[in-house]
Amino acid sequence: MIPTLTTSQMIEVDRAMIEEYHIELIQMMENAGRALAELARRQMRGVQGRSVVILCGHGNNGGGGMTAARHLHNWGANVFIALTKSADEFSGVPAHQLDILQRMNIPIVDSASLPATVDLILDAIIGYSLSGHPHGLAAELINWANEKHAPIISLDTPSGLDTTSGQAYDPAIRAASTLTLALPKQGLLNPQVKPYVGELYLADISVPRELYERMGISVPLLFADNALILVKHA
Repeated sequence: MIPTLTTSQMIEVDRAMIEEYHIELIQMMENAGRALAELARRQMRGVQGRSVVILCGHGNNGGGGMTAARHLHNWGANVFIALTKSADEFSGVPAHQLDILQRMNIPIVDSASLPATVDLILDAIIGYSLSGHPHGLAAELINWANEKHAPIISLDTPSGLDTTSGQAYDPAIRAASTLTLALPKQGLLNPQVKPYVGELYLADISVPRELYERMGISVPLLFADNALILVKHA
């Protein structure tokens, strides 16, 4: 059995990792982004020459998507980035990840310039910090992704889905697969979210076992054999 977390518990996990264990956000983001890139590589059975669009919000979820972009680019994929905010509105660690992509000359395009044909879409628009219906460019990119025939992999949660209740706001990504982080969020396992979550995978971002124990959560050695595990089939 794999325990689950509420959104508030995940916020506490993130806080404790940074403030008490000194596992910095950039380290967690690197782990998340590398895992997302690895799942993309597995699902496409190789990425060389494949066209991958990565939709990135301006928060930490978007930073994970941009980290995945760097790895996929280095592995030979044709990567395109679309942002929900202008580059000068990014700050902190996500701004650092964006700066790296700009220095690598990875294409950052507006929604009108995204390729018409794409092999895979990575959704890193909104993470567990969702508050109400997506709007503006975030909503526009969600609708763009849902209209494509390409499979979508969401990072942590499909954008537009509440991670505790499982409520799907309008619009919400309909993912073929979701790669959630640390432990599954409760809302992702509700039966009604199946059309949005697809296959549910779990990635290791190096949360200390001691942290979970202190929170009263008993977690088995989930990642002893693999840093990516399948939690639930579509």
